[in-house]
Amino acid sequence: MNDDSSHNRIVILGSTGSIGTSCLEVVSGLGSNMEVLGLTAHTSWRELAEQSRKFRPRWSVLSDERIRSRVETAEFGSDTELCFGTDAIEDVAAADEVDVVICGIVGVAGLRGVSAAISAGKRVGIANKEPLVMAGGLMMKAAAEHGATIIPVDSEHSAIYQAMKSGQSSEVKRVVLTASGGPFRGWKREQLTDVTPEMALAHPTWDMGAKITIDSATLMNKALEIIEAKWLFGLSVDQIEVVIHPQSIIHSFVEFVDGSVIAQLSPPDMKLPIQYALTYPRRVSGVARKLDWSTGMNLQFDPPDRENFPGLQLGFEVAKRGGTCGAVLNAANEGAVARFLAGDLRFSEIPRACRAILDAHNFDPDPTMTELLRQDGWAREEIQQWRS
Repeated sequence: MNDDSSHNRIVILGSTGSIGTSCLEVVSGLGSNMEVLGLTAHTSWRELAEQSRKFRPRWSVLSDERIRSRVETAEFGSDTELCFGTDAIEDVAAADEVDVVICGIVGVAGLRGVSAAISAGKRVGIANKEPLVMAGGLMMKAAAEHGATIIPVDSEHSAIYQAMKSGQSSEVKRVVLTASGGPFRGWKREQLTDVTPEMALAHPTWDMGAKITIDSATLMNKALEIIEAKWLFGLSVDQIEVVIHPQSIIHSFVEFVDGSVIAQLSPPDMKLPIQYALTYPRRVSGVARKLDWSTGMNLQFDPPDRENFPGLQLGFEVAKRGGTCGAVLNAANEGAVARFLAGDLRFSEIPRACRAILDAHNFDPDPTMTELLRQDGWAREEIQQWRS
């Protein structure tokens, strides 16, 4: 690994997605201090080829081997070795030359790459929720054993990570995750019944991928973040709270035992938490938007509406119970969101379906990774069969 903390050699898992493209914008803004060694995508080979020509990584990986015959390898340039398959993603994430791995692959597909990077002792910026929601206990244990540093890239946990620098972990009374409330803040259950995908994808403050935008609308993203926070910061469920903050300026709070509350503020722009993970422990000027203190602003806070958005409660329950619950909830939610986007499930049925699958699963309090993946597969099959 590189001993020069000012120069980082980077692999981006999921470089053609929302997080990946934002990460490459950050890298471009940071200039010669960042060197892209690896880029990965699933099937978007033309976009990956364009990125490869621009950033000239040593490796580019397409995880779907079935498209090999359709890919024009010459489009990737002579400086880049094009690889195929999920094994190649693991190899690139764990390569000796790599300092930092940013994982922005949505879904369980990112789990193997993150696991490989952690086992190789890398600094790992996790933007996708699944590794910690599914296997938080195993991930944090592996990080401790292999000397890996896990830095959250999502805005809420990045905010907590930064705010916790103001004290000792033993001095933390609670953390408060902020939620925008999504496009349906203040809506009642009967109104939510008729929500269409187009309505749910119109987020008021964030520009994100489709799946996470739907999760924001159901508040399921906050449920998953509760589970993440438990594992990332070694918290009990009683130390985690959620507030609605429509402006998305304060990304989370940490309250210490003396009553001091430390918050992290910035415009709703994923480039800042991405840059923090890339340059940690240094702070440098970058391309992320800045707050304009010359204009007025109002910051609003409200308690979450658990009655009309019942998905939030699932997060507290799963975080408290642990075991296989996170893997099952995550898989059920992914399947439910896919069905909603396809017009096969009502918006209001997403948390109901997830609850049903969670309640029906064969709970294991201390699962292996093999068992977690088995339960993940079971939940994905069950959610497709669910009917109200």
